[in-house]
Amino acid sequence: MKDSDFQLDVVAVRLVKDSPIYSSVKISDPKSAIKAMGEVLKDLDREVLGIINLKADDTPINCHIASVGSLDASLAEPREMLKAAILSNAANMIMIHNHPSGDIMPSEPDIRITDRMAKVCSLIGIPLLDHVIVGGDNTRYFSFQEKGMVRYMSMLEYETDMEKIQLGRVAERSGGDGQEVYGRGTSDGKRR
Repeated sequence: MKDSDFQLDVVAVRLVKDSPIYSSVKISDPKSAIKAMGEVLKDLDREVLGIINLKADDTPINCHIASVGSLDASLAEPREMLKAAILSNAANMIMIHNHPSGDIMPSEPDIRITDRMAKVCSLIGIPLLDHVIVGGDNTRYFSFQEKGMVRYMSMLEYETDMEKIQLGRVAERSGGDGQEVYGRGTSDGKRR
């Protein structure tokens, strides 16, 4: 392959604002998060997960609807939940979603995604302050923060031994033509 044969598309990602429906009141607790988003979520017939992106003083920048699910489930991945936060230069974020059934207790997937997001947010430096679940008429809610289940880890430990770093993809030199071959890495550095 000649260098002139190589082509890589250049892409751009931009934040586009929709019409505002949220308050500029500071969000300092679950009740203020519900005040900002609860009216939008309370009458929906399916689970919707939103991310409220906040400035350093907890004033909302915007809200991003990261997932619209079914009657009893909402599928979301950290990459979708973080897009708007990064593009908005958010200092903090809050997850909020509804349970149309009115049962505010978190499901196993709710707990799993909260833990995952708290860890990912710690790594990228946009703390997850809370995950609030609202049900029915917004008079009842479940706050992971109030239950002591969301903690921002200010002291992350990073690996200093290059041999212990495990990447999702590992490049190896092939024997024949000298080109790199990529594959899923294993703990011993060999391709699967």
